[in-house]
Amino acid sequence: MSKPAVKHILAEQRMDLVLRVNDLQKDVIAGCIAGDRVCQKALYEHFYSKMLSVCQRYSRDYDEAVGLMNEGFVKVFCNISRYRPERSLVSWIKRIMINNAIDHYRKMKKHKHHQDIDDVYDHGKDGGVLAELEAAEILKLVQELPPAYRTAFNLFVIDGLSHREIAEKLNISEGTSKSNLSKARAKLKCKLQILYRENE
Repeated sequence: MSKPAVKHILAEQRMDLVLRVNDLQKDVIAGCIAGDRVCQKALYEHFYSKMLSVCQRYSRDYDEAVGLMNEGFVKVFCNISRYRPERSLVSWIKRIMINNAIDHYRKMKKHKHHQDIDDVYDHGKDGGVLAELEAAEILKLVQELPPAYRTAFNLFVIDGLSHREIAEKLNISEGTSKSNLSKARAKLKCKLQILYRENE
């Protein structure tokens, strides 16, 4: 059999697999809308690892991350009828997880880490140093940040929101958002320097 013929067969098989996966996803979503526990469990297990990693970025430890993720999945199942197939399911669920983490942050009463932008200086970019670290090490350092700094860092650096969007979501000023991000970077830089000194 010629190479073009083999490539054509493989392309057809891949397309067939994509269609079957899409049909399966539709069936699972329909089941979740109907309150089917088996479908809910299937959706939960399928996205467990990915959504746990999202929640860990906004949490101080593993237990808090699991709690946030489970709350997030409750919201997913309560709102699954609003999901539209033209959107990416993973992006839709991720957005719910992030919004849930923001809701959790708002409910916390200890937000003593907000500072005015006038108290902050530019600490520069730490991308080069961060790039050399393992993902698990970076996650651990981010989790150790105070909640306000951790939230600002995640929303701006990881999830790509602007300071205006962050300010609206967290009910803070843009200056406070910038301040929290700058302080987060400064603390991360300090932690990175300590980490490197220990490993030398």
